[in-house]
Parts: sequence; structure tokens; C-alpha cells
Amino acid sequence: MPNNEMAKEWLKAAKTDLEVIKNILHDEHLTSMVAFHSQQSIEKSLKAILEYYNQDVPKIHQIKKLFYLTKDYVEFDIDKELVLKIDTLYIESRYPGSLGLLPYGKPTLKDAKEFFLFATNIFNTVCNQLQIKLNTKANS
Repeated sequence: MPNNEMAKEWLKAAKTDLEVIKNILHDEHLTSMVAFHSQQSIEKSLKAILEYYNQDVPKIHQIKKLFYLTKDYVEFDIDKELVLKIDTLYIESRYPGSLGLLPYGKPTLKDAKEFFLFATNIFNTVCNQLQIKLNTKANS
């Protein structure tokens, strides 16, 4: 039997990350934070799938690995290079000095928008596939 309630909690947390991004998306000084919250939203969305299907939810942050663990439950059309880029940014943003840098430096606004769209797509796909509807922002 699906674990709808725990999956819903993960998705509420993922939605919160997306709401943070909406508030900072156009600030060029916060693009590394957009990358961070994009990664977090994707991670939580994928963990919702594991909860829903009563699978162990590992205490990992690698979205590449989480996509692998969820492949039998939800089908995604993903850009593998983008997944690697977001994983790298997340890891790097955890250490001062790097602050989530790409090989060419801090993520651009274009990068940030790409990360946000990707995270939103993953979130929406998971909600649709698991048939979980979340309340509006005021009621969540």
C-alpha cells in the first residue's frame, strides 16, 4: 500500500524550495542559492517517490543516485549533464570558497533559470505520477 502521507510531506518540502527560488530567481547575486534550492527540491521530490513505494530513503544528496533508485517507479526524461552539473554545484556549495561554482565560475542567471525549470518539471512529474495534490501556499 502506498505511503501517501510521507510522500506528501517530502513534496511539501520540495515545493517550499521552489517557492524560495521564485523569490530570488532574478537576483544575479543569488544564482548559487537558486542552484542549491533546485537541487534540494529535486532531491526531496525523488525521496517522495521512495516513500510512496515504501522503499528505504537513503540519507544521501546525490540526485544522480536518487534518479537511479527511482527509475522503476517514475519515468523521467532527464538531461544527464544537467543532473551532474546540479550535483556538483550542491556539493561545492557546501564548502566556503567554492560557493557552488561551475567550471566557468558562478552560475549565470540563465543557468539559474535552467535549474529552476528542471526542478519544477521533476516536482510536477512526481506529483502527477503519484497523483498527489498539494494545498495552496496559505494552507500547506
